[in-house]
Amino acid sequence: MNAVPKIIAITGASSGIGEASARLLAQSGATVFLGARRVERLERIVADIRAAGGNAYAAALDVTSRESMNAFIAQAVQRAGRIDVLVNNAGIMLLGPLDETGPDEWDRMVDVNIKGVLHGIGAVLPVMRAQGRGHVVNIASIAGHRVRAGATVYCPTKHAVRALSEGFRQEAGPFLRSTLISPGVVQTELPEHITHAQWASDSKTAYEIAIGADVIARAIAYAIEQPEEVDVNEIVIRPTAQSS
Repeated sequence: MNAVPKIIAITGASSGIGEASARLLAQSGATVFLGARRVERLERIVADIRAAGGNAYAAALDVTSRESMNAFIAQAVQRAGRIDVLVNNAGIMLLGPLDETGPDEWDRMVDVNIKGVLHGIGAVLPVMRAQGRGHVVNIASIAGHRVRAGATVYCPTKHAVRALSEGFRQEAGPFLRSTLISPGVVQTELPEHITHAQWASDSKTAYEIAIGADVIARAIAYAIEQPEEVDVNEIVIRPTAQSS
């Protein structure tokens, strides 16, 4: 990390990439604000971080709600005085053919994967503009680089995150940074959310080669720790054994 410890807010921080990032960044000296719906899990992670000598705070967060996101960021700013980095990590993956899933699952993916990212950017942008500096890290997926059957809604949501990240980069000006990280299969809870029986089974097989969430956390840390004049715009990271 840079010499001045960062103030970092992380969404979807109760497990997977969010949890791994919180632990690693706190270990590196950052103050981390963890947001998710499962507050009990957040509090356990915070307790671990503090026991190891780090600085961490937990808050309830529903990324699909603008009000919840605004409150999360406001709490962090009130406590720390600023926000250096937002890691937009919260996401959901509900796979299956269109005619065997349905609008409720489509809406959930759009609400979390797209609107959640927008709500995060919308909440931190005024703060970062006023500071004259800041960094938004959006977690997408290799699904944002390709489309495959069974992920006909999930893939577009991750393509949207790529577009949002690039648009934000172009609009942000010379003092705000934008990083997109697109992981391949990673050891997270994403496959556990799939309700379609065949796709849930297929995903378990596909995830046998999954890399650890700590690998993605290190990629996030790499982007954050670069000098302010360096903007790492995109990282694609997948298991060596993953062919697509």
